[in-house]
Amino acid sequence: MTTTAHHPIAVIGAGLGGLTLARVLHVNGVEAAVFDLEAGRHVRGQGGMLDIHEESGQVALRAAGLYEGFRDLVHPGGQACRVLDQHAVVHFEEPDDGDGDRPEVDRGQLRDLLIDSLPATTVRWNRKATGARALSDGRHEVVFADGGRITCDLLVGADGAWSRIRPLVSDAQPAYTGISFVESDLLDADARHPAAAAVVGGGALFTLAGRRAVLAHRETDGSLHVSSAVQIAEDWLDGIDFSDPRTATTAVLKQFEGWDESVQALIKESDSPLVPRKIHALPVGHRWDPVPGVTLLGDAAHVMSPFAGEGANLAMLDGAELGEAVAAHRGDVDKAIAVYEEALFPRSAEKARQSADGIDLCFGPDPITAMVSLFTSPRDETA
Repeated sequence: MTTTAHHPIAVIGAGLGGLTLARVLHVNGVEAAVFDLEAGRHVRGQGGMLDIHEESGQVALRAAGLYEGFRDLVHPGGQACRVLDQHAVVHFEEPDDGDGDRPEVDRGQLRDLLIDSLPATTVRWNRKATGARALSDGRHEVVFADGGRITCDLLVGADGAWSRIRPLVSDAQPAYTGISFVESDLLDADARHPAAAAVVGGGALFTLAGRRAVLAHRETDGSLHVSSAVQIAEDWLDGIDFSDPRTATTAVLKQFEGWDESVQALIKESDSPLVPRKIHALPVGHRWDPVPGVTLLGDAAHVMSPFAGEGANLAMLDGAELGEAVAAHRGDVDKAIAVYEEALFPRSAEKARQSADGIDLCFGPDPITAMVSLFTSPRDETA
């Protein structure tokens, strides 16, 4: 591909944030082109469950005209949660009585809802951005791995933690948070893994002790998605051969010696290969000076640890607010960016601080007491 196409608005990344932006623009009569590195929408799994917050993710879905479609995807019982220690002693348990303000949905189903709400030509698959540069008059050029190029009047980096667009506005890079995850899945859990299924319950499980955590959630298909988390040196995962399932399982279980067998079963009985993941975050309060014609949203702007459950919700709210700003200031891209970023920076700084505090809570000296207090204290929705 050698021709250079021009798009008034180009969004790099078809995650939840980029898709929400495209959808909000679409309902306001503004079209955008979304470019994603994946070969298609179903090339890989999209992860587990998301709790969609009333003050952020749900606001975004209302702006996108998809709130009712979202409610159809809600997983009944998914807001239930349990807090256990390493001996599987229950310290807190809350059922899902149906009136919670953070209903759970499958991330993949939510992404499909967004994709299906857009014109078929909006998302351009198999377009991996390798770099971008400023042109004149606030325009930018994006280069793709296939040799193709585009130009645009508004460029939005919605391409995640390792964004290729971020260097246009910021030199910041995500840093290791001190936490490493190993993810696994137990399929058809009630029938095939009854002890593990029982310890998780109907929703989310938090098992915490000694700078270790086993976090799990029941999925809509009856499987369990598990994240075994360890506060440890960054090179720990590098020393494990994840191509050998038995060796990898043994290495991870070593970090949880002495834990109850029902909790260890969440690791030991995995039906999927164990997947390592180092948790990175941008500095709390990450921001940048205005740059004509370009901005960021979601993880590209404020990647943070998952210990406040804010990442996907913020990405969607970012996308919705940017879309509304562009629609409100048609013909003035830089005004739209300024309005959007004015709200983006303080909001993302506060949530990034909460996420960093969440690491201290889960891996601190008395995580059970801290977690129970978090769940039993009134939540400040304005924070």
